[in-house]
Amino acid sequence: MRRLIAAVSGMTLLAGSSLTGCSQAAEPRDELQATDTVTAALPATSPATSTPVGTVVPLPHKITSTVAVPRTRTLALATTDPALLLLNLDDPTAPARTVTLPGPATALTATADSLLASIGTGKQVVTVPLPAPTALSARPVQGSPGTVAVTGDRTLVPLTDTKAIDVLRGGTVEKRITGSVFSADQVLTTGQHAVVLDRLRTALFDIDLTDGTVGAGQRAGAGATNATTDRYGRVLVTDTRGGALLAFTTNPVMLRQRYPVPGAPYGIAYDPKRDLAWVTLTERNEVVGYHVAGGEPRETHRFATVAQPNSVTVDPDSGRVYVASATGGGVQVMQP
Repeated sequence: MRRLIAAVSGMTLLAGSSLTGCSQAAEPRDELQATDTVTAALPATSPATSTPVGTVVPLPHKITSTVAVPRTRTLALATTDPALLLLNLDDPTAPARTVTLPGPATALTATADSLLASIGTGKQVVTVPLPAPTALSARPVQGSPGTVAVTGDRTLVPLTDTKAIDVLRGGTVEKRITGSVFSADQVLTTGQHAVVLDRLRTALFDIDLTDGTVGAGQRAGAGATNATTDRYGRVLVTDTRGGALLAFTTNPVMLRQRYPVPGAPYGIAYDPKRDLAWVTLTERNEVVGYHVAGGEPRETHRFATVAQPNSVTVDPDSGRVYVASATGGGVQVMQP
């Protein structure tokens, strides 16, 4: 039986730590970095064929991100085209609505009644009101935005190429936060605290919103790719290269659990009503549900998926799971 590997220490990355290697290096270095060239982990190339369970909604688009908005009963799908697809969360087989964006959305964030679409090439964050996406508003940012987060009246925008997090309030930049990150890819909030996932450095860092600084961080496996939060204030991270599901506490960020997940785990979503973390395995065309309320994750569900299952979301009201194909295989709907 697979067992939990609890991590009580490991490489702690300090924002103010001295650099190693060449004293003229322009970027922070950590002692565990094996090479001078760092690259972000990518999803594994999936088997070309699959036999998905449940219902598959055919869509010709290559889907890069998906998110459920329960309050408006909307399933949003970002594509490689400058288009956002909106499906009915309760009847995803109904015709999709298409929202034209100023560029392809590289990430989606759901609020209570809207979507925030990160437009990487256009350096914008677009607000899409729901359920009727009639009046879009675009906010230019000074970099390529990653996955944003909202806390109170502030919007936290990670800038992947600028290596910074912009804090927006009322549509204006209140402050810019920089520190020991190679790439600010995804911001997450857990109650009063915020963290940033750095895919290049494969690490998770605390963010001090009051002081406007990047705090201490910790290595997130061999190749962290995506993250979500749970109702216990933890950050759950997929380690695609290392084949593991990681659980961190924050303030300070600390790795608490490392659970082996073979098959190149990539996409992740959390169901707070059932305490299930849904993880896609891109190497196997599978999605696995882990109950995460106990001392270690416990596998409760495993389903075959559409090909290249790079993204997953869940409707906490019904428990339905939606897996999207990044190669045009449609959207799969499962009721565990």
